[in-house]
Amino acid sequence: MSGQIVSTRQRLINAAMSLFAAQGVTETTTKAVAELAQVNEVTLFRHFGNKYGLLLAVISESPVFEELGESLKRQASQSTSAYQALKDYCDRRLQALEKVPDLVRSLVGEAGNYPVENRQALGRSLNQANRYVAEYLATVVEREQLHTHLPTEKLASLLNSLLLGYAMIQFTSEFHEFWRDRDEFLESLVALFLPSATDSTSSRKYEFIATEKVIDLPANLVHLILQRAKKSGLRDYALMYVLFGAGLSTTEVVNLERSHQIIDTNRHLLQITQGSTRQVPVNQWILGKRYGSHTRNPLTQWLKSRKDEHSALFLNDSGMPISKVEIEERWQILTEGLLTPEGQQPAIEQAQQTWCTEMLMKGMNLEDMSIITGWNLTQLQPYARRAKEKLALEQAIRLDQKSRQVTRES
Repeated sequence: MSGQIVSTRQRLINAAMSLFAAQGVTETTTKAVAELAQVNEVTLFRHFGNKYGLLLAVISESPVFEELGESLKRQASQSTSAYQALKDYCDRRLQALEKVPDLVRSLVGEAGNYPVENRQALGRSLNQANRYVAEYLATVVEREQLHTHLPTEKLASLLNSLLLGYAMIQFTSEFHEFWRDRDEFLESLVALFLPSATDSTSSRKYEFIATEKVIDLPANLVHLILQRAKKSGLRDYALMYVLFGAGLSTTEVVNLERSHQIIDTNRHLLQITQGSTRQVPVNQWILGKRYGSHTRNPLTQWLKSRKDEHSALFLNDSGMPISKVEIEERWQILTEGLLTPEGQQPAIEQAQQTWCTEMLMKGMNLEDMSIITGWNLTQLQPYARRAKEKLALEQAIRLDQKSRQVTRES
Protein backbone atom coordinates (compact mmCIF):
# COMPACT_ATOMS: atom_id res chain seq x y z
CA MET A 1 0.00 0.00 0.00
CA SER A 2 2.80 2.42 0.92
CA GLY A 3 4.51 1.78 -2.44
CA GLN A 4 1.27 2.64 -4.21
CA ILE A 5 0.95 5.91 -2.23
CA VAL A 6 4.54 6.97 -3.06
CA SER A 7 4.00 6.13 -6.71
CA THR A 8 0.78 8.14 -6.87
CA ARG A 9 2.38 11.14 -5.13
CA GLN A 10 5.34 11.11 -7.46
CA ARG A 11 3.13 10.86 -10.52
CA LEU A 12 1.23 13.94 -9.38
CA ILE A 13 4.45 15.88 -8.75
CA ASN A 14 5.84 14.88 -12.15
CA ALA A 15 2.59 15.86 -13.87
CA ALA A 16 2.54 19.21 -12.05
CA MET A 17 6.15 19.96 -12.99
CA SER A 18 5.36 19.22 -16.63
CA LEU A 19 2.27 21.43 -16.74
CA PHE A 20 3.80 24.25 -14.66
CA ALA A 21 6.75 24.36 -17.06
CA ALA A 22 4.53 24.28 -20.15
CA GLN A 23 1.89 26.85 -19.19
CA GLY A 24 2.76 28.40 -15.84
CA VAL A 25 1.24 27.96 -12.40
CA THR A 26 -1.79 30.19 -12.90
CA GLU A 27 -2.99 28.47 -16.05
CA THR A 28 -2.54 24.98 -14.63
CA THR A 29 -5.61 23.45 -12.96
CA THR A 30 -5.67 20.64 -10.43
CA LYS A 31 -8.01 18.78 -12.74
CA ALA A 32 -5.45 18.90 -15.55
CA VAL A 33 -2.71 17.66 -13.22
CA ALA A 34 -4.87 14.78 -12.00
CA GLU A 35 -5.79 13.79 -15.55
CA LEU A 36 -2.14 13.78 -16.64
CA ALA A 37 -1.18 11.71 -13.58
CA GLN A 38 -4.14 9.40 -14.30
CA VAL A 39 -5.66 9.77 -10.84
CA ASN A 40 -8.84 11.25 -9.46
CA GLU A 41 -8.73 14.97 -8.55
CA VAL A 42 -9.81 14.03 -5.01
CA THR A 43 -6.59 12.03 -4.68
CA LEU A 44 -4.59 15.19 -5.48
CA PHE A 45 -6.43 17.10 -2.76
CA ARG A 46 -5.85 14.27 -0.26
CA HIS A 47 -2.08 14.39 -0.85
CA PHE A 48 -1.50 18.15 -1.22
CA GLY A 49 -4.61 19.98 -0.09
CA ASN A 50 -4.73 22.37 -3.07
CA LYS A 51 -2.67 23.60 -6.02
CA TYR A 52 -0.34 25.67 -3.83
CA GLY A 53 0.35 22.63 -1.67
CA LEU A 54 1.26 20.77 -4.86
CA LEU A 55 3.49 23.66 -5.92
CA LEU A 56 5.20 23.57 -2.52
CA ALA A 57 6.01 19.88 -3.06
CA VAL A 58 7.35 20.60 -6.54
CA ILE A 59 9.67 23.31 -5.18
CA SER A 60 10.79 21.39 -2.09
CA GLU A 61 11.27 17.97 -3.64
CA SER A 62 12.67 18.87 -7.05
CA PRO A 63 16.13 17.35 -7.63
CA VAL A 64 17.11 20.18 -9.98
CA PHE A 65 19.32 21.98 -7.44
CA GLU A 66 21.09 18.81 -6.35
CA GLU A 67 21.76 18.08 -10.03
CA LEU A 68 23.12 21.62 -10.33
CA GLY A 69 25.53 20.95 -7.47
CA GLU A 70 26.82 17.76 -9.07
CA SER A 71 27.21 19.52 -12.42
CA LEU A 72 29.25 22.35 -10.87
CA LYS A 73 31.50 19.87 -9.06
CA ARG A 74 32.31 18.24 -12.40
CA GLN A 75 32.99 21.62 -14.01
CA ALA A 76 35.26 22.71 -11.17
CA SER A 77 37.42 19.61 -11.65
CA GLN A 78 37.94 20.33 -15.36
CA SER A 79 40.96 22.19 -16.69
CA THR A 80 39.08 24.75 -18.79
CA SER A 81 39.82 28.42 -18.13
CA ALA A 82 37.85 30.29 -15.49
CA TYR A 83 36.41 32.49 -18.21
CA GLN A 84 35.08 29.57 -20.24
CA ALA A 85 33.92 27.61 -17.20
CA LEU A 86 31.85 30.47 -15.80
CA LYS A 87 30.49 31.39 -19.22
CA ASP A 88 29.44 27.77 -19.78
CA TYR A 89 27.67 27.73 -16.40
CA CYS A 90 25.77 30.94 -17.17
CA ASP A 91 24.89 29.76 -20.66
CA ARG A 92 23.53 26.43 -19.36
CA ARG A 93 21.43 28.17 -16.69
CA LEU A 94 19.91 30.52 -19.28
CA GLN A 95 19.19 27.59 -21.56
CA ALA A 96 17.46 25.81 -18.69
CA LEU A 97 15.35 28.88 -17.88
CA GLU A 98 14.45 29.36 -21.54
CA LYS A 99 12.95 25.86 -21.62
CA VAL A 100 10.37 26.87 -18.99
CA PRO A 101 9.56 30.57 -19.56
CA ASP A 102 5.98 30.27 -18.29
CA LEU A 103 7.12 28.63 -15.07
CA VAL A 104 9.74 31.34 -14.49
CA ARG A 105 7.18 34.09 -15.09
CA SER A 106 4.75 32.43 -12.70
CA LEU A 107 7.25 31.73 -9.91
CA VAL A 108 8.66 35.26 -9.98
CA GLY A 109 5.76 37.38 -11.14
CA GLU A 110 3.03 35.68 -9.07
CA ALA A 111 5.03 34.83 -5.95
CA GLY A 112 3.18 37.52 -4.02
CA ASN A 113 -0.02 35.48 -4.34
CA TYR A 114 1.54 32.31 -2.90
CA PRO A 115 1.24 31.23 0.74
CA VAL A 116 4.21 32.14 2.92
CA GLU A 117 5.30 28.47 3.04
CA ASN A 118 5.73 28.47 -0.73
CA ARG A 119 7.77 31.66 -0.73
CA GLN A 120 9.97 30.29 2.06
CA ALA A 121 10.52 27.05 0.13
CA LEU A 122 11.41 29.01 -2.98
CA GLY A 123 13.87 31.09 -0.96
CA ARG A 124 15.49 27.96 0.49
CA SER A 125 15.90 26.47 -2.99
CA LEU A 126 17.52 29.65 -4.30
CA ASN A 127 19.84 29.75 -1.29
CA GLN A 128 20.85 26.18 -2.02
CA ALA A 129 21.67 27.09 -5.61
CA ASN A 130 23.71 30.07 -4.40
CA ARG A 131 25.72 27.83 -2.04
CA TYR A 132 26.58 25.44 -4.87
CA VAL A 133 27.69 28.32 -7.09
CA ALA A 134 29.69 29.93 -4.24
CA GLU A 135 31.59 26.67 -3.70
CA TYR A 136 32.26 26.47 -7.42
CA LEU A 137 33.51 30.07 -7.62
CA ALA A 138 35.74 29.55 -4.58
CA THR A 139 37.35 26.53 -6.25
CA VAL A 140 37.97 28.40 -9.52
CA VAL A 141 39.27 31.56 -7.80
CA GLU A 142 41.73 29.56 -5.66
CA ARG A 143 42.87 27.38 -8.59
CA GLU A 144 43.64 30.30 -10.88
CA GLN A 145 44.65 32.76 -8.12
CA LEU A 146 42.11 35.34 -9.23
CA HIS A 147 41.37 38.58 -7.42
CA THR A 148 37.72 39.32 -6.67
CA HIS A 149 36.18 42.39 -5.08
CA LEU A 150 33.54 40.54 -3.04
CA PRO A 151 33.31 37.22 -1.13
CA THR A 152 32.30 34.31 -3.34
CA GLU A 153 28.98 33.95 -1.45
CA LYS A 154 27.95 37.47 -2.45
CA LEU A 155 29.29 36.95 -5.98
CA ALA A 156 27.16 33.81 -6.34
CA SER A 157 24.01 35.62 -5.16
CA LEU A 158 24.64 38.51 -7.55
CA LEU A 159 25.42 36.16 -10.43
CA ASN A 160 22.24 34.12 -10.06
CA SER A 161 20.16 37.26 -9.52
CA LEU A 162 21.49 38.77 -12.74
CA LEU A 163 20.85 35.57 -14.68
CA LEU A 164 17.27 35.43 -13.42
CA GLY A 165 16.83 39.14 -14.13
CA TYR A 166 18.11 38.70 -17.68
CA ALA A 167 15.71 35.79 -18.22
CA MET A 168 12.77 37.82 -16.91
CA ILE A 169 13.60 40.72 -19.23
CA GLN A 170 13.80 38.34 -22.18
CA PHE A 171 10.53 36.62 -21.24
CA THR A 172 8.49 39.75 -20.55
CA SER A 173 9.67 42.47 -22.96
CA GLU A 174 10.35 43.09 -26.63
CA PHE A 175 12.78 45.36 -28.49
CA HIS A 176 14.90 46.30 -25.47
CA GLU A 177 18.43 47.51 -26.25
CA PHE A 178 20.34 46.44 -23.13
CA TRP A 179 22.46 43.86 -24.99
CA ARG A 180 22.92 43.03 -28.66
CA ASP A 181 22.55 39.31 -27.96
CA ARG A 182 22.99 36.67 -25.26
CA ASP A 183 26.71 36.24 -25.93
CA GLU A 184 27.35 39.94 -25.31
CA PHE A 185 25.46 39.70 -22.01
CA LEU A 186 27.45 36.61 -21.00
CA GLU A 187 30.81 38.18 -21.85
CA SER A 188 29.95 41.29 -19.82
CA LEU A 189 28.83 39.14 -16.91
CA VAL A 190 32.01 37.05 -16.87
CA ALA A 191 34.22 40.12 -17.22
CA LEU A 192 32.48 41.62 -14.20
CA PHE A 193 32.62 38.57 -11.93
CA LEU A 194 36.08 37.27 -12.86
CA PRO A 195 38.06 40.47 -13.39
CA SER A 196 41.35 38.63 -14.02
CA ALA A 197 40.00 35.73 -16.07
CA THR A 198 41.27 35.03 -19.57
CA ASP A 199 39.19 34.02 -22.58
CA SER A 200 41.12 31.02 -23.94
CA THR A 201 39.53 31.38 -27.40
CA SER A 202 40.93 34.84 -28.02
CA SER A 203 43.71 35.19 -25.40
CA ARG A 204 42.03 38.42 -24.37
CA LYS A 205 42.42 39.31 -20.71
CA TYR A 206 39.31 40.74 -19.07
CA GLU A 207 39.80 43.49 -16.52
CA PHE A 208 37.24 44.87 -14.07
CA ILE A 209 35.50 47.21 -16.52
CA ALA A 210 34.28 49.71 -13.96
CA THR A 211 37.84 50.68 -12.96
CA GLU A 212 39.66 50.26 -16.26
CA LYS A 213 41.54 53.37 -17.33
CA VAL A 214 42.46 54.14 -20.93
CA ILE A 215 45.85 55.80 -21.34
CA ASP A 216 46.36 56.67 -25.00
CA LEU A 217 49.57 58.12 -26.39
CA PRO A 218 49.96 61.71 -27.64
CA ALA A 219 50.34 62.29 -31.40
CA ASN A 220 53.96 63.50 -31.26
CA LEU A 221 55.05 60.36 -29.36
CA VAL A 222 53.23 58.06 -31.80
CA HIS A 223 54.88 59.72 -34.80
CA LEU A 224 58.29 59.51 -33.12
CA ILE A 225 57.81 55.75 -32.61
CA LEU A 226 56.84 55.35 -36.26
CA GLN A 227 59.89 57.39 -37.35
CA ARG A 228 62.17 55.16 -35.29
CA ALA A 229 60.53 52.10 -36.80
CA LYS A 230 61.04 53.45 -40.32
CA LYS A 231 64.76 53.89 -39.66
CA SER A 232 64.94 50.39 -38.16
CA GLY A 233 63.66 48.71 -41.34
CA LEU A 234 60.60 47.87 -43.44
CA ARG A 235 59.44 45.06 -41.13
CA ASP A 236 59.45 47.19 -37.97
CA TYR A 237 57.85 50.11 -39.83
CA ALA A 238 55.05 47.86 -41.09
CA LEU A 239 54.61 46.32 -37.65
CA MET A 240 54.17 49.67 -35.90
CA TYR A 241 51.92 50.82 -38.73
CA VAL A 242 49.55 47.88 -38.15
CA LEU A 243 49.56 48.37 -34.37
CA PHE A 244 48.66 52.06 -34.61
CA GLY A 245 46.69 51.94 -37.88
CA ALA A 246 44.50 48.88 -37.29
CA GLY A 247 44.42 48.63 -33.50
CA LEU A 248 45.26 44.93 -33.33
CA SER A 249 46.54 42.98 -30.36
CA THR A 250 49.83 41.10 -30.59
CA THR A 251 47.89 37.82 -30.62
CA GLU A 252 45.93 38.97 -33.66
CA VAL A 253 49.06 40.22 -35.42
CA VAL A 254 50.99 36.94 -35.13
CA ASN A 255 48.05 35.07 -36.66
CA LEU A 256 47.87 37.31 -39.76
CA GLU A 257 48.74 35.79 -43.11
CA ARG A 258 49.34 37.35 -46.53
CA SER A 259 46.01 36.00 -47.74
CA HIS A 260 44.24 37.93 -44.97
CA GLN A 261 44.74 41.19 -46.86
CA ILE A 262 42.01 42.78 -48.99
CA ILE A 263 43.42 45.62 -51.08
CA ASP A 264 42.18 47.87 -53.86
CA THR A 265 42.42 51.58 -54.64
CA ASN A 266 39.64 52.41 -52.16
CA ARG A 267 40.44 50.22 -49.18
CA HIS A 268 43.02 48.14 -47.32
CA LEU A 269 41.48 45.58 -44.97
CA LEU A 270 42.82 42.82 -42.75
CA GLN A 271 40.80 39.65 -42.11
CA ILE A 272 41.07 38.74 -38.40
CA THR A 273 40.69 35.02 -37.75
CA GLN A 274 41.81 34.86 -34.10
CA GLY A 275 39.06 35.26 -31.50
CA SER A 276 36.32 37.49 -32.91
CA THR A 277 36.33 36.92 -36.70
CA ARG A 278 35.99 40.25 -38.48
CA GLN A 279 37.55 42.67 -40.98
CA VAL A 280 39.51 45.73 -39.86
CA PRO A 281 40.55 48.69 -42.03
CA VAL A 282 44.19 49.79 -42.00
CA ASN A 283 44.07 53.55 -41.59
CA GLN A 284 46.05 55.81 -43.89
CA TRP A 285 45.76 58.63 -41.40
CA ILE A 286 47.16 58.19 -37.89
CA LEU A 287 46.66 61.09 -35.49
CA GLY A 288 46.61 63.70 -38.24
CA LYS A 289 49.51 62.39 -40.35
CA ARG A 290 49.14 60.33 -43.51
CA TYR A 291 51.14 57.15 -44.00
CA GLY A 292 50.90 56.29 -47.68
CA SER A 293 47.80 55.12 -49.56
CA HIS A 294 45.65 52.00 -49.61
CA THR A 295 47.96 50.31 -52.11
CA ARG A 296 51.30 51.82 -51.08
CA ASN A 297 52.01 52.05 -47.36
CA PRO A 298 54.51 50.61 -44.83
CA LEU A 299 52.76 47.21 -44.84
CA THR A 300 52.50 46.79 -48.63
CA GLN A 301 56.11 47.96 -49.00
CA TRP A 302 57.29 45.37 -46.48
CA LEU A 303 55.48 42.58 -48.29
CA LYS A 304 56.76 43.75 -51.67
CA SER A 305 60.36 43.56 -50.41
CA ARG A 306 60.07 39.91 -49.32
CA LYS A 307 61.45 37.07 -51.46
CA ASP A 308 60.29 34.18 -49.26
CA GLU A 309 57.30 31.85 -49.61
CA HIS A 310 56.07 32.04 -46.00
CA SER A 311 52.35 32.68 -45.63
CA ALA A 312 52.79 34.66 -42.37
CA LEU A 313 52.35 38.41 -42.69
CA PHE A 314 55.25 39.15 -40.34
CA LEU A 315 58.57 37.29 -40.00
CA ASN A 316 61.35 37.55 -37.43
CA ASP A 317 65.01 38.24 -38.13
CA SER A 318 65.55 34.55 -38.89
CA GLY A 319 62.89 34.53 -41.59
CA MET A 320 60.36 32.58 -39.50
CA PRO A 321 56.85 33.69 -38.42
CA ILE A 322 57.20 36.29 -35.69
CA SER A 323 55.97 35.52 -32.15
CA LYS A 324 54.23 37.67 -29.56
CA VAL A 325 57.39 37.81 -27.47
CA GLU A 326 59.43 38.99 -30.46
CA ILE A 327 56.88 41.71 -31.27
CA GLU A 328 57.04 42.93 -27.66
CA GLU A 329 60.86 42.90 -27.83
CA ARG A 330 60.78 45.06 -30.97
CA TRP A 331 58.43 47.46 -29.21
CA GLN A 332 60.77 47.72 -26.21
CA ILE A 333 63.70 48.53 -28.50
CA LEU A 334 61.80 51.10 -30.54
CA THR A 335 60.39 52.91 -27.48
CA GLU A 336 63.54 52.79 -25.34
CA GLY A 337 64.21 56.16 -23.70
CA LEU A 338 60.77 57.54 -24.60
CA LEU A 339 58.39 58.66 -21.87
CA THR A 340 54.63 59.11 -21.79
CA PRO A 341 53.09 62.17 -20.09
CA GLU A 342 52.77 59.91 -17.02
CA GLY A 343 56.56 59.45 -17.00
CA GLN A 344 56.52 55.79 -18.10
CA GLN A 345 57.94 53.97 -21.10
CA PRO A 346 55.07 53.39 -23.58
CA ALA A 347 53.42 49.96 -23.23
CA ILE A 348 52.51 48.04 -26.36
CA GLU A 349 48.85 47.85 -25.23
CA GLN A 350 48.70 51.65 -25.50
CA ALA A 351 48.94 51.41 -29.30
CA GLN A 352 45.55 49.68 -29.38
CA GLN A 353 44.12 52.12 -26.82
CA THR A 354 45.35 55.06 -28.89
CA TRP A 355 43.80 53.67 -32.09
CA CYS A 356 40.45 53.00 -30.43
CA THR A 357 40.27 56.45 -28.85
CA GLU A 358 41.17 58.09 -32.16
CA MET A 359 38.50 56.17 -34.07
CA LEU A 360 35.84 57.30 -31.60
CA MET A 361 37.05 60.90 -31.84
CA LYS A 362 36.74 60.72 -35.62
CA GLY A 363 33.04 59.96 -35.23
CA MET A 364 32.72 56.15 -35.01
CA ASN A 365 29.77 55.18 -32.80
CA LEU A 366 30.04 52.45 -30.19
CA GLU A 367 27.99 49.88 -32.11
CA ASP A 368 30.23 50.23 -35.18
CA MET A 369 33.33 50.08 -32.99
CA SER A 370 31.99 46.89 -31.44
CA ILE A 371 31.83 45.33 -34.89
CA ILE A 372 35.34 46.49 -35.83
CA THR A 373 37.01 45.53 -32.54
CA GLY A 374 35.01 42.45 -31.58
CA TRP A 375 34.55 44.00 -28.11
CA ASN A 376 31.20 44.43 -26.40
CA LEU A 377 29.71 47.82 -25.54
CA THR A 378 30.69 47.55 -21.87
CA GLN A 379 34.35 47.09 -22.78
CA LEU A 380 34.18 50.15 -25.04
CA GLN A 381 32.71 52.49 -22.42
CA PRO A 382 36.11 53.59 -20.97
CA TYR A 383 37.27 54.43 -24.51
CA ALA A 384 34.13 56.48 -25.11
CA ARG A 385 34.82 58.44 -21.90
CA ARG A 386 38.42 59.06 -22.93
CA ALA A 387 37.37 60.23 -26.40
CA LYS A 388 34.89 62.68 -24.83
CA GLU A 389 37.61 63.97 -22.50
CA LYS A 390 39.94 64.68 -25.43
CA LEU A 391 37.17 66.29 -27.50
CA ALA A 392 36.28 68.50 -24.55
CA LEU A 393 39.92 69.60 -24.25
CA GLU A 394 40.06 70.38 -27.96
CA GLN A 395 36.87 72.41 -27.67
CA ALA A 396 38.27 74.34 -24.72
CA ILE A 397 41.48 75.10 -26.67
CA ARG A 398 39.49 76.30 -29.69
CA LEU A 399 37.41 78.59 -27.49
CA ASP A 400 40.58 80.03 -25.94
CA GLN A 401 42.10 80.63 -29.38
CA LYS A 402 38.91 82.24 -30.59
CA SER A 403 38.89 84.54 -27.54
CA ARG A 404 42.49 85.62 -28.22
CA GLN A 405 41.66 86.31 -31.87
CA VAL A 406 38.66 88.47 -30.89
CA THR A 407 40.86 90.37 -28.43
CA ARG A 408 43.50 91.10 -31.08
CA GLU A 409 40.90 92.25 -33.61
CA SER A 410 39.30 94.59 -31.10
